[in-house]
Amino acid sequence: QVQLVESGGGLVQAGGSLRLSCAASGRTFSNYAMGWFRQAPGKEREFVAAINWSGTSTYYADSVKGRFTISRDNAKNTVSLQMHSLKPEDTAVYYCARRVMFSSTHYSLSNAYDYWGQGTQVTVSS
Repeated sequence: QVQLVESGGGLVQAGGSLRLSCAASGRTFSNYAMGWFRQAPGKEREFVAAINWSGTSTYYADSVKGRFTISRDNAKNTVSLQMHSLKPEDTAVYYCARRVMFSSTHYSLSNAYDYWGQGTQVTVSS
């Protein structure tokens, strides 16, 4: 059983920064691509960023490109999301997820992922 546990959320003023972390259980973490999604109240879950198994390829939603950076440490079984220049519209619950191995579904779609964390709240005040 895979467990993903997010941390690092909180309340920050607009323009501030936060770093989210996701700790994964299991010995095969380095075999899988990982992603971050977010869901704001009353809205559907949306893609934020993804990273391949080795960390050499990263992908971002247009809304966060240039402000957020996804990274991973396979030795520590963690994936992180560094967020800068936060805006009130970044307020949401942020989830990390493990991508299905050999999935042909686009990385930006939630059904490309099979395991999800419980989420961590990020609130950006104006």
